[in-house]
Amino acid sequence: MKKIFILLSILSSFAFAQHIVTIDGIPRDTSYTLYSADKKMLKEFPEAKLVTRQLPAAVKEESNLVYARIGKRELHLNVFYYEKAGRKEHPAILMIHGGGWASGDTSLIIPMAEKLAAKGFVTVTPEYRLSPEALYPASVFDLKAAVRWMRANAGKYHIDKNKIAVYGCSAGGQLAALLGTTNGDKKFEGGEGNANYSSSVQAIVDVDGVVDFFGKGSEEVKNNPAKPSAAHRWFGVSAKDNPQVWKDAGAYNHTNGKTPPIAFINSAVPRFHAGRDEMIRLLKKYNIYYEVHTLPNTIHTFWLFQPWFDKTLDYTKKFLDKVFDTK
Repeated sequence: MKKIFILLSILSSFAFAQHIVTIDGIPRDTSYTLYSADKKMLKEFPEAKLVTRQLPAAVKEESNLVYARIGKRELHLNVFYYEKAGRKEHPAILMIHGGGWASGDTSLIIPMAEKLAAKGFVTVTPEYRLSPEALYPASVFDLKAAVRWMRANAGKYHIDKNKIAVYGCSAGGQLAALLGTTNGDKKFEGGEGNANYSSSVQAIVDVDGVVDFFGKGSEEVKNNPAKPSAAHRWFGVSAKDNPQVWKDAGAYNHTNGKTPPIAFINSAVPRFHAGRDEMIRLLKKYNIYYEVHTLPNTIHTFWLFQPWFDKTLDYTKKFLDKVFDTK
């Protein structure tokens, strides 16, 4: 697979006219660029600084590794780890980029993956099939397969199989929460790669991803055939015509006593909190550890920019250190 450096927006909330192109035989949505996200941010926060990738000296990267195949379609991921960490097993994080389930690529999540790797985590950034290529639940099947790949290759990268977290931003946050709340649910496993390994995760970091499409403030369910929402395009059907599939994709609806600890890191935009408070009530009921960090005076996509990038990094590290009992 050729390396495609198309930097796409993670603005999952915006209804927009898709611009579909074919790259390496795969339909891609190129409607928004990272430049557009930067331009939008700078209108409201001129002092904001977009964070770009810069591999720390002590971090080693292995890129474009195949983790699963669907027919002739290969799915790839990148691995980052602290080169001088020795043979001790380390906690790992599957890191999911956003893009409204339609666009985006791993370049959006790599700067955070690099920084977390420098702090001792093994970080994995997978591509996954987006809505122009395959509808829900294909992306869930892909990401579950990526977790299984991590366990299958734990020895090579010194991953502690009992300490795997999932982290995601925007649509990636929604997917991260769904992965974690459906641990062991065969309906969400799919049949891709390393079937003899578990896809369960032990912690969730949800950065501005909705956990209930019908939750208070959600705008994805609005039924406008002329301008279908990003979720509508992902599901391939409106919430009115098939509410059950929309419900099934919400982490809130799978929350139970076995749900892993979760950290919510949110912007100040209420629509991206949809379902969060209701889910927290369930977490309290089941006595499951959670954290909530809402960054004041921020817009969606804050985690791509300083000064909020460092805050997101710090919240994530402290949460995972606590959950995994690491230092």
